[in-house]
Amino acid sequence: MSYRVIALDLDGTLLDNQKRILPESLEVLQQARQQGVKVLIVTGRHHVAIRPFYQALELDTPAICCNGTYLYDYLGKKVIESDPLTTDAASQIIQRLADTNIHRLMYVDDAMLYDNQETIARTLQWSNTLPVDLRPNLLQVDDFNQAMHDYKSIWKFALTTPDRNELHEFTQSIEKDLGLECEWSWEDQVDIAQSGNSKGKRLKRWVESQGLSMQDVLAFGDNFNDLSMLTTAGLGVAMGNAVDEIKQQAALVTRDNTQPGIAEVIRKYVL
Repeated sequence: MSYRVIALDLDGTLLDNQKRILPESLEVLQQARQQGVKVLIVTGRHHVAIRPFYQALELDTPAICCNGTYLYDYLGKKVIESDPLTTDAASQIIQRLADTNIHRLMYVDDAMLYDNQETIARTLQWSNTLPVDLRPNLLQVDDFNQAMHDYKSIWKFALTTPDRNELHEFTQSIEKDLGLECEWSWEDQVDIAQSGNSKGKRLKRWVESQGLSMQDVLAFGDNFNDLSMLTTAGLGVAMGNAVDEIKQQAALVTRDNTQPGIAEVIRKYVL
């Protein structure tokens, strides 16, 4: 089958460990686009943290951001559809975090908010390597409870700590008590979003709006927040560096994100 949509997670998938797109991936994705295949970024990232990759890929499709919380039109510079957190839910998350050692980011309209520079150290380091016009909007705030009222939409919280047990216990309580969506997006990070949001759900909505079905989709991912699209795509491909549970549920496993596995799969199944 020749797939008509290629859906790509970023971190741990399309990006190598230095946050770069392999030249082999750039080449085959350009070839696929020239043949009319739609290439879509489907990520846990905020849209302000996707710009350099969107530009490098020369895309004209919208991006699915924050694990399916919203669909962002880069050409029109606007959100097309979204299901953000309520202010009440955000307030309860902030209140519960106060008694923990968990670091947190709050993703809002067009910015990523942080209250502790340690929380965002890796992102700041990466951001500083970019041209100024491509850097994400990172803002330090004193009080999340106060800051959240300055924005229209709260997309998600990204939580991280070296203490995985504390993170597990916290997210389990959030799921049980507040009914929110908690997904692991990295080995030490959990994202909290509005219940029902997922990469697979938002991708399906967009694909069907194009007159296609999920059987037309070739999807790549590496972590639990990718599972909803890997298991519903026509061909779901796990990276070699993916966690074992993801590899077991994907239809295919390719090489890790530092090697041209994505290019090999696209050449075999699309080009």
